[in-house]
Amino acid sequence: MENAQSMVLGDVEIFRVVEWQGTLMPGPELLPGTTDRTWRENADWLAPEHWEPGTGLVVGAIQTWVLRSGGRTILVDTGVGNGRERPSRALFHRRQGDFLDRLTRAGVHPHEVDVVVNTHVHGDHVGWNTHDVDGEWTPTFPHAQYLIPAADDAYYGPAGGYAGGRRPDDRLLYEDSIAPIHRAGLAVRWDDSYRIDDNLILESAPGHTPGSSVLHLTSGADRAIFVGDLVHSPMQLLDPSRSSCLCVDPRQAAATRRRVLERAADQRQLVIPAHFAGPGAVEIRRAGTDFRLGEWGRAAHRPAR
Repeated sequence: MENAQSMVLGDVEIFRVVEWQGTLMPGPELLPGTTDRTWRENADWLAPEHWEPGTGLVVGAIQTWVLRSGGRTILVDTGVGNGRERPSRALFHRRQGDFLDRLTRAGVHPHEVDVVVNTHVHGDHVGWNTHDVDGEWTPTFPHAQYLIPAADDAYYGPAGGYAGGRRPDDRLLYEDSIAPIHRAGLAVRWDDSYRIDDNLILESAPGHTPGSSVLHLTSGADRAIFVGDLVHSPMQLLDPSRSSCLCVDPRQAAATRRRVLERAADQRQLVIPAHFAGPGAVEIRRAGTDFRLGEWGRAAHRPAR
């Protein structure tokens, strides 16, 4: 996969920088209620970019979407980061990668970033909020506002007992990736909705986490929606009732997913999930009570500057 690919919607340039891409977990494990047969029956369009037939593992990516809008540089999610203690997730634990070099090669320098959007507070969406400077977690993007959903900030932070204290990772990720942003005075907590500029507005979309959010892009005649982890696999686009094993509230996540996807289909929004490998965006159309896939966003991609 190329380090960065870009497209233009209205007045907004969009490209992504990939931190990691590969296999994740078996399909039925990711989407409870599905079976190996379910995935194999859809292999003709899932493989090889979203599912690996030989192993039955889902294929995904950890990536940051970069938006140039209104003269500003905006990052949507910041991946895993380096050197994190994540004992519950082997893929994230003490990872060392070249994400910042990739970001720089794509033309994005940390001190030039104006806004960081954390769609929700999970370890693969907030990791590069900070980096290690002489043993201290320090904001990676020192001149940026970090937009953090207030509900997630409360739930994963000390006020919520670090998500109830069920996993050590939740305390660790808050302390190394969120708390330093607050101490630096760069955090902006928001509820319900938050307008970034004339083209971009955040909207609460709870279920995956209490504060999960989506980002709407409206510029000229173009529409897109960055749905974060509302969708992990294209299988969920066809049947929104399927919530992932990673959702805090699967029932609420399913209801939110259907609401968001219905609007995306009606308004012809390009759907841009956080973790799709291959083409990172897709159009959807109504198909009775569910949906069908339209055009993938591959044709609109071009090399980034």
